[in-house]
Amino acid sequence: MQSYVCNFTETDRSMLATVGGKGANLGELSRIDGIHVPPGFCVTTAAFRQVVHSSPEVSRLLDELAALPSQDHAAIAEQAARIRREIEQLPIPADIREAVTRQLKGMAATSVAVRSSATAEDLPTASFAGQQDTFLNVIGIAAVLEHISKCWASLFTERAVIYRIQQGFDHRKVQLAVVIQQMVFPEAAGILFTADPVTGNRKTVSVDAGFGLGEALVAGLVNADNYKISQGVIVGRKISVKQLGIFPENNGGTRQQAIATERQKATVLTDVQLLALEQLGRQIEAHFGQPQDIEWCLAGGTFYIVQSRPITTLFPIPATNDDQFHAFISVGHQQMMTDAMKPLGLSLFQLTTQRPMYEAAGRLFVDIAPDLAVPARRAMLTGVLGKSDPLIKDALHTLLQRPEFSTDKEETGVHPMHDYSVKIEYDPHLVGTLIAANEAANAQLKEEIKGKQGVELIDFILAHIPGSAKVLFDPQTLNVIVTAMNAATWLNEHIQEWLGDKNVADTLTQSVPDNVTSEMGLALMNVADVIRHYPEVVSFLERTTSENFLAQLPSLPGGAESAAAITDFLEKYGMRCAGEIDLTKTRWAENPAILLPMILNNIRNFEPGAAARKFEQGLKAATDKEKEILERLRQLPDGEAKAEETKRMIQLVREYSGFREFPKYSIIKRNFYYKQALMAEAARLQQAGVIKEAMDIFYLSFQELREAIESQRVDPSLIDQRKTAFLQYEKLTPPRVMTSDGEVITGRYTRENIPENAIVGLAVSSGVVEGRARVIHDLAEARLETGDILVTAFTDPSWTPVFVGIKGLVTEVGGLMTHGAVIAREYGLPAVVGVENATKLIRDGERIRVNGTDGFIEVL
Repeated sequence: MQSYVCNFTETDRSMLATVGGKGANLGELSRIDGIHVPPGFCVTTAAFRQVVHSSPEVSRLLDELAALPSQDHAAIAEQAARIRREIEQLPIPADIREAVTRQLKGMAATSVAVRSSATAEDLPTASFAGQQDTFLNVIGIAAVLEHISKCWASLFTERAVIYRIQQGFDHRKVQLAVVIQQMVFPEAAGILFTADPVTGNRKTVSVDAGFGLGEALVAGLVNADNYKISQGVIVGRKISVKQLGIFPENNGGTRQQAIATERQKATVLTDVQLLALEQLGRQIEAHFGQPQDIEWCLAGGTFYIVQSRPITTLFPIPATNDDQFHAFISVGHQQMMTDAMKPLGLSLFQLTTQRPMYEAAGRLFVDIAPDLAVPARRAMLTGVLGKSDPLIKDALHTLLQRPEFSTDKEETGVHPMHDYSVKIEYDPHLVGTLIAANEAANAQLKEEIKGKQGVELIDFILAHIPGSAKVLFDPQTLNVIVTAMNAATWLNEHIQEWLGDKNVADTLTQSVPDNVTSEMGLALMNVADVIRHYPEVVSFLERTTSENFLAQLPSLPGGAESAAAITDFLEKYGMRCAGEIDLTKTRWAENPAILLPMILNNIRNFEPGAAARKFEQGLKAATDKEKEILERLRQLPDGEAKAEETKRMIQLVREYSGFREFPKYSIIKRNFYYKQALMAEAARLQQAGVIKEAMDIFYLSFQELREAIESQRVDPSLIDQRKTAFLQYEKLTPPRVMTSDGEVITGRYTRENIPENAIVGLAVSSGVVEGRARVIHDLAEARLETGDILVTAFTDPSWTPVFVGIKGLVTEVGGLMTHGAVIAREYGLPAVVGVENATKLIRDGERIRVNGTDGFIEVL
């Protein structure tokens, strides 16, 4: 027999499908000693199914809703309104009415709250809170039954329907229970967060409070008082002017009412009440095992809890095995790739690093608390990171004011510190020698890994990684890169001091030798030059959606030549892709179709031979600038000495800057050889029935993969669990700096003489340019025209082919020596990076001005 009602005392979190998120959580709360929950019951999802799902008309309307395009909000809103009207007029069967009536009579409550409780509500991975309706102070059985129907209908508000579409929830699979709860008429009510929702600090409780019912806060009608409490101490207090409140009407329902003038500026809660609320919050948080968003009300001196749900927006704290204070910096912000990574990619990255890294939400972090405690390391870190990313530098300065860093510690030498002030002398053979050593090591790997399979393959890779590191991380590699950085800094500082010219290194580093990444962008322009001569090939490439298009090309006139040009490009650069530091990302060689939009952009936007001309133009600009600077310097007092030292620095910056991109190219090439062998092993595991699909290995660490191969067993629920977690991780934005308390430390730019309303960032490539902003989130969507300005979250080397056709660059992530900045300077593109929320502040298609000299953007 169907159970249509269920008392709070009979429900718990295992009953989500029966009583919805709100009902399940209220049942849990009712079980916690010392937590007061107004009594009540749930009208279960069985009642919803009996009334709503059994209606042929609702089913027909749902089919029509599913057929609508997700972008057509107007049509969705209209269809959702039809569904609501239909549900509200459906009759409630007698057995459901009787069950509800019995429970109401047993409660002995004259007034109740009728609240929606969806099965996709208040989940650990998504918050559907507030999307269905709540009705307060409902009096009488007939009114309760009417409002149950209204709650069912509210599952199809426009907002709820669109949110489910965005989150990928099936409308038919989301059902609604209804909570009927004894009404509390409070003097005050509000929301309690057991972690600071702004900073993420897990040790700080945040309380919003207002007079009357809490709906005034939820609806945004009033400015609430806000209090911050940390471990029994009130650390923040903001008393607002509270002009309105929501209060119950005698005959049912609620009304807005003005707060008496003398109470408007009064504090809602006393210190004793705040500390009591903190303790209740911590008790509830401990029960649920994660930070909570709690609705409370205060009546007759007692706190009542009317809801608790997980806070889904907090970035998880990197996992450590101790209770010490840690200061984490994001690895992704240094690598220009802040997307979530899958476990196999994380595992490989951790195996190749020279110091421990900590994982959270598919991202990696380094703990720099021990370094910040040592004066010499502190100075080095803030200097090097600050030069690269001023937002991190400012965040670290904020962090250093904390008591954890009030006492200096001595050097331990656990992680040797590189000399970042080094400027080695120019050696014409050094870069060539380093490149040759890397290429030889990768050629050797390509041969040695052939034929390896099973546990032998995993053990070979695990043994190869530390050996390859000796070549990849040869001390001279970093010396070359750091020397180029320091020479560029020297030139910018001294030439501005002597001649008044800003950022001259930006021009002097155009078209430098040995830059494998900028050469890649020009090489793809040459591929376009081959293809542009064959109209049938161009037409085919514009239409095709096949990953296997290369095999189809030879049947067309010029197809063999076109296929050969693309294949030659892939031979050198096919290991690259967007987000390439994650081994699990699809490489160009694995799906060459990813390159087609960039090749077609080059055909549309450039004349034949543009690659060579672009390089020559950059080389001429750099050569002319060098000549001009040296001539002007010689006119100054002590000019010959100044010119001589400047010439030496120009040589260092030109001959060594290009090498900056090579170590990563070599690492990605090595990792691709690993991946090819691992995917062959994955195919064997799939064939043996150990995994469902080859890409399931992406959700295992290296060690777990080894165990799977050895035992020929994988727990499929582990793979499914990690796939679900990864989808949630993708929605989170990693912070640059955070502490082991969960606090996100944000940095700010401190600059003067910036135009009003300008968007501020870090100037990394000089020049001022105006153009159409193209806000691009996915490289595969990059349809750019000459003169466009690219606005995106981050760029790694795979974006380089796009750079050849744009006019300027704006990114949310980046620093002076990160990929986008290096290539922008080489191509002579004005660029501003580290622009917080650039892809939200700038709209696609807007005309903007990018000032890459002073570091700001203006929307025109």
